[in-house]
Amino acid sequence: MATKTLIVLRHAKSSWQTVEPDLRRPLSERGERDAVAAGEILAGYDLDVVLASSATRVQQTWAGAVTGGASCADIRTSEAIYHAWASELLAELHDLDEARHTALLIGHQPTLSDLIVGLAKPSELVDRVAAKFPTAGLAVLTYRGAWRTLADGKATLKRFEIPRGRA
Repeated sequence: MATKTLIVLRHAKSSWQTVEPDLRRPLSERGERDAVAAGEILAGYDLDVVLASSATRVQQTWAGAVTGGASCADIRTSEAIYHAWASELLAELHDLDEARHTALLIGHQPTLSDLIVGLAKPSELVDRVAAKFPTAGLAVLTYRGAWRTLADGKATLKRFEIPRGRA
């Protein structure tokens, strides 16, 4: 059974200086810089699929990540990720094709940290995610098995970064 890698990225810092509804809030200037910094980290991974919320700030986070060097041919945008609970995100992961070994999930809090803390075996790194998963937070989990059998306590949290761009 092949090892799967799940990378979870919270959208970068959004702007509150807008009249747009929450779904359409854009990134702030800091968020734009942080998204590029996240992309510099993601450039080190061979992404097979990106699952992204349809929220503007998520779409702009992915665009900034691409500027930073991230790339993927299979981008799947869904409003369901915007509204999802951790169990619903897990169901999305269960549906992934087994030929996809590395998936990037870009979404929102508190759902993302709930997903990470649930999936990962207890560790100091998991405790850090549980305490705070800030904007542009990036977590890398590995799991040996099929996507459809990924379950609570079965993954290992290998990396937790908080990318910050330079002003």
